[in-house]
Amino acid sequence: MKTVSFVAAAGIGLALAGCGHKAPAPEISAGPAAGTNLPRVADWRQVATDDDRDRIRGWRNSWTAAVAKARAGGRGPAIDALGLLADPDRALDEPTPPPGAYRCRTYKIGANGTAMADFTSYPATECHIENEGEVSSLYNVGGAQRPVGLIFPDTVARAVFLGTLVLGDETKSLQYGKDPRRDMAGYVERIGERRWRLVLPSPRFESLLDIVEITPAR
Repeated sequence: MKTVSFVAAAGIGLALAGCGHKAPAPEISAGPAAGTNLPRVADWRQVATDDDRDRIRGWRNSWTAAVAKARAGGRGPAIDALGLLADPDRALDEPTPPPGAYRCRTYKIGANGTAMADFTSYPATECHIENEGEVSSLYNVGGAQRPVGLIFPDTVARAVFLGTLVLGDETKSLQYGKDPRRDMAGYVERIGERRWRLVLPSPRFESLLDIVEITPAR
């Protein structure tokens, strides 16, 4: 199994630490990982674990199963209300959001376990996209569950996200590939004017599918 560390882009952590954020920005870079020999690459296939390759490859099955479970549980109207966000085939060109401040809102679809609802929406939280050269970084500043990782170019209408999940009051992200339960894999698409989504098929906790709506903060 490959292990990748998302190490800081110069100045990101220091810049945010002085701005009064509740949690410092996770340190992210596409450069060689501390303690690894991985080169700077734009091909996500050279970075992804086997498990995450499978998750990305099986995205449509995960999407179909999640929506079917939610509808069977009476949450069809909630799915329909998402509109284009819940259209699995909606994908425009230029899939990677430009650098800047954004709002990220997570929708969890299809319960994974008996303790969860079949549809859960969370309030939007602050998130950021940074230019890291051949790739971009995405990190959430607020919320109890915060995706942190890299966005890799893939096709004209899709980019691939690989990262880890930061929980609660944690201030550092785990190394990607170190704990499969915290690894995150999915894809990013543009679905409208200044509107994107991060799709996470088969997440490890709570749901069968996560969709994160990404819109500019201002």
